[in-house]
Amino acid sequence: MSTTPAQRIGEVGARLAAEGVDDRLADDLVRRIVDVIGNSLAATREEPARIAGAVATEWGGNPAATAIGLPQGLPAPSAALVNGTLAHSLDFDDTHLPSVLHPSAAVVPAALATAERVGAGGRALLTAAAMGIEVTCRLGMAGYDEDLGNSVFFEHGQHATAICGAVGAAVASGMLQGLDADRLTSVVGIAASMGAGVIEANRTGGTIKRVHCGWAAHAGVVAADLARHGLTGPPTVIEGRFGFLRAFCGERVHPERVTDGLGEQWETPGVFFKPYPCNHFTHAGVDAALRLRERGVTADEVRELVLGVPAPVMRTIAEPVEEKARPRSGYHAAFSGPYTVAAALIGGGGLGVFHEDFTDAAAADPRRLDLAGRVRVVADDEATAGFPRQFPAVLTAELTDGSTVTERVTANRGGPQRPLSADELAAKFTGNAERAVSPGDATAIVASLWDLRDDRAVAEVMTGLQNATNCTAQRNN
Repeated sequence: MSTTPAQRIGEVGARLAAEGVDDRLADDLVRRIVDVIGNSLAATREEPARIAGAVATEWGGNPAATAIGLPQGLPAPSAALVNGTLAHSLDFDDTHLPSVLHPSAAVVPAALATAERVGAGGRALLTAAAMGIEVTCRLGMAGYDEDLGNSVFFEHGQHATAICGAVGAAVASGMLQGLDADRLTSVVGIAASMGAGVIEANRTGGTIKRVHCGWAAHAGVVAADLARHGLTGPPTVIEGRFGFLRAFCGERVHPERVTDGLGEQWETPGVFFKPYPCNHFTHAGVDAALRLRERGVTADEVRELVLGVPAPVMRTIAEPVEEKARPRSGYHAAFSGPYTVAAALIGGGGLGVFHEDFTDAAAADPRRLDLAGRVRVVADDEATAGFPRQFPAVLTAELTDGSTVTERVTANRGGPQRPLSADELAAKFTGNAERAVSPGDATAIVASLWDLRDDRAVAEVMTGLQNATNCTAQRNN
């Protein structure tokens, strides 16, 4: 029998664990870890973080890894649950296109927890996280259909981030545990039975989606632990008749995308960083609204705003119409095309809109709701043609004097065509981190994360992070 995709992942994972990755890729991974840690620090006061932390604390166990925002350590799978929940809670995590998933928020927490538990250095962490993110992206691409112009996972209401992310997280954890190629193959086979997530919450509410990456990270560590103790998985788990891709996506699958160039050609550096803490489908609309502001358009002179978006995203940011025009909470406002356009045009924080624009109070602000009620979201053919390699938008303001002003955004900010500058990434991290730690501690945390390139022990970095959050918590009590 020829080498299966799972076996190929095992072979490449074992080789990379021994050889490492080059400095260019290592630097990219540090940026992603900095992004994940910043997003996680910003989410420590969110209710899903409290819930995940309470559950994991109830479970108890060996305090082997850091759970961000908690005073005590937790077992590695529990820490991964908490940190993955934090990483995804504010919808600020990076995005791979066209698979439309968020790989780092599932993989990095699993890798950090495992690395801390086993005493790994920074280079091993960066290598394992790179491979885990790569596997996640490639599994997502295997379920992307060119004719459909969308992810089959998404079309089925499945959250590819959580489903594919569990496998990527497991591979990263297994590499850090020193598993050989055969056991890494089993890691893939085990984790394929653990990934899950449906995305109805994007449409009508609930906070469950915020735990999806936490559960994927948790499942990944557990899968790797089971493989280390001898549990096995089917080598044909990815492409088989009853395997991962067929089970989730049916016949519209491309298993060759999982392994073509694996370990040599990398999807990871092209993953988009998010400039705004809201659903990625809303970002081009935010950019267009910011451009209207730059041209002098104000909310008071707008009769109507027409937001044209790719047809497939209507279900997430435009429907049900009444829910999106008047989001029921700050979190749900982050999935509203009308609200995010209104917030940006009125004037938001950070790089355009920021956390203060997605509080419950902001989502209930009469001026924002009034303007959101004047936003009509429609499917736009040109935007649809660019989807999902970009999430384009065209925004037309019909003004009270009868004139119209239009802005079209074809490439998303934060991606390879419009990358965030070093200063913008630093501003994002600082704005995030200072919600949980002092400015001085935020600076020290970034410096320690960059030390991972020089193989600083992951446990030292995470201990410093935990000390910083504990000190802030004590000062606030």
